[in-house]
Amino acid sequence: MSKRNKIIYWVATLWLSLGMVSTAIVQLIKMNEEVDLFTRLGYPIYLLTLLGVWKILGVIAVLIPKFPLLKEWAYAGFFFAMSGAVFSHVISGDDARENFGPVLLLVLTAVSWYFRPMDRKLIPVTY
Repeated sequence: MSKRNKIIYWVATLWLSLGMVSTAIVQLIKMNEEVDLFTRLGYPIYLLTLLGVWKILGVIAVLIPKFPLLKEWAYAGFFFAMSGAVFSHVISGDDARENFGPVLLLVLTAVSWYFRPMDRKLIPVTY
């Protein structure tokens, strides 16, 4: 892996992790603005706890060494959560600026996944 790719990976991964942890905390403490948003979007409030816990577990999975299959699941979870957020805002008629955070986290997820080092990738099994 080139030095450039390693820098891209770590910058994207650290920003992704910071974004996921910060939104997870907001969801776990059930900040009023987040509760209002979820209510307006029609989601049950208990989903805040579920998403918050999953995001923190996903960040741990992405950051720790080894466990490439777990990392794939974490990246997939981030992708589904953030694309779901974008879809929810679009369907509810929110302004485009409401999608800035989810789209940024979606892009960071893709960049981090794409530039991850070989030892963090699943190795295909050939028979």
